[in-house]
Amino acid sequence: MTEIVLSAEARFTAGILLLSIVAVESGGLYMLRIVTRRQPASGFQISFSRAGHAHAGVLVVFGLVCQLYADASGLGQPLASIARSGVPLAAILMPAGFFLSSAGAGRTEPNRFIWLVYAGAVSLTVGVITLGIGVLTGPG
Repeated sequence: MTEIVLSAEARFTAGILLLSIVAVESGGLYMLRIVTRRQPASGFQISFSRAGHAHAGVLVVFGLVCQLYADASGLGQPLASIARSGVPLAAILMPAGFFLSSAGAGRTEPNRFIWLVYAGAVSLTVGVITLGIGVLTGPG
């Protein structure tokens, strides 16, 4: 059996991502309040809350997986940092954009914080392209 040894950067990022699950969990509690009608919300707000919560959970898990591939890719700096942080940064920006842009009683369309969703999409794209190229061209 091969032992997996994580770099210090991967361990640090993975630790932060694992702790961030508590924030995703609190988003789940918020969603539960909406679904059980203890928190009033418009149809738009329900949709954006679902999108924010789903993006948070999926991107945190994907960010954890990316740590392993970033270590295995053999990328040098600064590309390794870009590959390692693109998805975790998107896991912060995109859900924040969904939640913050739909905040406010009875809101039916996004406010100015919608730019966070787009910034997260850019971070995700840059991170996965860098990591994908690193994996395809790396040692092995």
